[in-house]
Amino acid sequence: MTAPGAASASGIELRHLRAFAAVARCRSFTRAAEELLITQPALSRTVAQLEAGLGVRLLERSSRGVAPTGTGAGFLVHAERTLAAFDAALAAARHESTLRLGFSWLLPDPWAQRAIARFERETGAQVELVRCDDPLDDLDRQGVDVALVRGDRPVGDAVRTVHLYDERRVAVRAREEAEGGGRAASRGHHPEAVGDAVRWQDAREWTLVVNTASGTIGPWCWPHGDGPRRYVQTANFDEWLESVAAGRGLGIVPDVAERRIHHPALRFLPLTGAPPSPVRLAYRPEAGTGSALLRRFLDAAIEAAATCTYAGEA
Repeated sequence: MTAPGAASASGIELRHLRAFAAVARCRSFTRAAEELLITQPALSRTVAQLEAGLGVRLLERSSRGVAPTGTGAGFLVHAERTLAAFDAALAAARHESTLRLGFSWLLPDPWAQRAIARFERETGAQVELVRCDDPLDDLDRQGVDVALVRGDRPVGDAVRTVHLYDERRVAVRAREEAEGGGRAASRGHHPEAVGDAVRWQDAREWTLVVNTASGTIGPWCWPHGDGPRRYVQTANFDEWLESVAAGRGLGIVPDVAERRIHHPALRFLPLTGAPPSPVRLAYRPEAGTGSALLRRFLDAAIEAAATCTYAGEA
């Protein structure tokens, strides 16, 4: 035998369950309508549709208010379980639709903004920005799904990279030294380098401050034995920045730093003859977010990179 209303029960939607549950919980159509941000007549119609679809009365209406009927009280338990399960499923899906982008300092502009906007618009997923001292290390530990890597430092065999574009390199020095403070020679710096520009071929004569975790300059940039004789090693970008500002040596960095860092103790200088600094995305194909979502982000990143040059806007 077919129960009353069973033929139309297939038209019941989650909005009907939410409406009924809100009224049953608030014991008032007025308060429930305020909670759901709809009008009271619209709420009344929605509950009436649910009762008609089920063929039973779920709420007892009286001058004293509203209360679930016996059938309504039993139905409320199942309705709330259904709503809770649905909300949990949505939360899980949203978590799985998040791609974690690891970076160490100064995401390239305008590439980052264009790539993220395109990816989120086309997929409905979200990019979570994760700042870390060593993005490749976080990628290896699956703390991020994809890592932005600057420079041509080696990556592991299990990691794949996509080249996006190149950034121009500039030199950076402590302002006091760059303006003739007289400390350069005492620190062992090349005295001819004091001026308005630095030549790449002269960098080996300097004490070079390097960021060992995420910098773009290191011994790998020169043939063996042909690089700078002296290095000052730092563990992250902030340490590198302040070490250069303290006059520990010369810094070499992509020009995005010159455009976006305003440090009173630093002076940026042209670096002539320097090779450009590549910008890459690194990822592990077998780990992290699903490969389809990762592929969509890589596509968006490549499309955005096509509108940029190493000097900034195309």
